[in-house]
Amino acid sequence: MVQPAPAPTRYRAITRSNVEGLGFWGRLRPETREAIEIVSQVLPFRTNEYVVDELIDWEQVPDDPMFQLTFPQKGMLEDSHYRRVRDAIWSGAERAELDALVESIRRDLNPHPAGQMTLNVPTLDGEPVSGMQHKYSETVLFFPSHGQTCHAYCTFCFRWAQFVGLEDLKFANKEADDLARYLRAHPEVSDVLFTGGDPMIMKSRVFERYVAPLLDIETVRTIRIGTKAPAYWPQRFTTDDDADELMRLFERIVQSGRHLALMAHLSHPVELSTERAQLAIRRIRATGANVRMQSPVVRHVNDNPDAWVDLWTSGVALGAIPYYMFVERDTGARGYFEMPLERCWNIFREAYQRVSGMARTVRGPSMSCLPGKCHILGVTNIGGRRAFCLQFLQHRDASLVRQPFFAAYDPRATWFDKLRPLTASDEPYFAMPGVETRLTGVTVGASDASTIDDD
Repeated sequence: MVQPAPAPTRYRAITRSNVEGLGFWGRLRPETREAIEIVSQVLPFRTNEYVVDELIDWEQVPDDPMFQLTFPQKGMLEDSHYRRVRDAIWSGAERAELDALVESIRRDLNPHPAGQMTLNVPTLDGEPVSGMQHKYSETVLFFPSHGQTCHAYCTFCFRWAQFVGLEDLKFANKEADDLARYLRAHPEVSDVLFTGGDPMIMKSRVFERYVAPLLDIETVRTIRIGTKAPAYWPQRFTTDDDADELMRLFERIVQSGRHLALMAHLSHPVELSTERAQLAIRRIRATGANVRMQSPVVRHVNDNPDAWVDLWTSGVALGAIPYYMFVERDTGARGYFEMPLERCWNIFREAYQRVSGMARTVRGPSMSCLPGKCHILGVTNIGGRRAFCLQFLQHRDASLVRQPFFAAYDPRATWFDKLRPLTASDEPYFAMPGVETRLTGVTVGASDASTIDDD
């Protein structure tokens, strides 16, 4: 049974427009305050009082991992970009001039990696369907128009461009009917992943409008919800005025015979340390839904094995399932967060060695790159040559899944497109027939290439 919820608390967002009026602002160093003002002109900034009051250790700021995760930092922009925005503000530039400068910088930050605006857009009645992505045969991603924001923004978010007002860089679809019609036309799809933004920003009655039609489609067996709410606003599942209504909807989905999975984006163990977060996980699981944990490994937040050991162990104790460690996407503030692939693998390996089998459900490090989801198995020697051993956990060509292959060792490589085949037999794993890519320089066919990936 779903546990009764405690007294509610009121959600209050913190953004550039009101951050200076909050008590902690005066405790920040002048250079930290300046960075928040400058960087938030370019990258999205939104947090809330729960994160500020219960997750950030203000004695450790600016190095506190949750502060790094939710507040803009100077290093998130290149020095030249930072200076240009700062100088424009200090010189009193007109708003239109500042906006043009900011937009030009955003376009330099690879706002949509892995072809996610152009590749794998499905069609219905011969017309492309906006707000939907059909990346792998069994999974459809759906971006409900009512879920295109979050309770707080992660500074490493690979969908940051959806939150800065660039309308041509948003995914949205106002018609749940289109989703249902598409799924009926594609019985190969067993999984629907609601993503965003954060679908849990929606009121329960609105989310139900999207979900209810799927319960009449027999071929849909799993419904996933990509969300940060258990970390950033656990009250969504406990004390919000429609939290119980949401729990009843979860129960309805499970009772229909479908698997319901909350793909919880949990980046640091402190996110599971509060009573509110723990109660949220218990209430979600009491409906029959599963909670799966996933996050990228990034500098300044969780770039040490201890953080991952604590996170996975805490999650397992609450019944959550460690699912993925990702590699930071090649977008936005990647220069601030990214690490060499070998370091990512070492962090994963060391953490994995220190947890029980209950936590070894986790996979990683994994790169959600243009060809598919590429798993780093390790660094080894092949014929006297150092090499990365890799495999695809997902690929648009299913025959390549779970087939080990090799890339020449590069200690500086931070992403798939920095790697090169070790031998000629490895080249097919780097090619995308039909897509002109940076991987091999080969031109191959764009319609089937893999795109957004938080599967």
